[in-house]
Amino acid sequence: MTQRTTSGRVRPPLTDLENEVMQAVWDGGTCTVEAVHRIVSCKRDLKETSTRTLLRRLEQKGYLKHESDGRAYIYRAVEPARSLAARAVRQIIDRFCLGSVEELVSGMVEAKVLNKGDIDALEKFVRNHRSGGK
Repeated sequence: MTQRTTSGRVRPPLTDLENEVMQAVWDGGTCTVEAVHRIVSCKRDLKETSTRTLLRRLEQKGYLKHESDGRAYIYRAVEPARSLAARAVRQIIDRFCLGSVEELVSGMVEAKVLNKGDIDALEKFVRNHRSGGK
């Protein structure tokens, strides 16, 4: 699903491999090419140059930014995974649920996507949020 940036520009969707790279960056906060490569290459046969290319493409797509530390690039995500996921869910709600969050959640409960533990955790989160907590 495409993602709209805060400036209104639409980002191309992430491929599975790009998502793995982004997950490595999200988990690390900031990462060098070498650090991302170590993580991603545990699951995939990937050369470091390919990792470098993926990071550069993710920056071009607007998902990452980098700073230079000598000759090394330090990458960081433009936004947290949670914000990206929330925007994707908003698109699903708008497209398939006529803008109704209740329609989405009730559909997830009926389809057994959410179990009792998930529902309890959501209920607790909403209660805390209403009372001013986090």
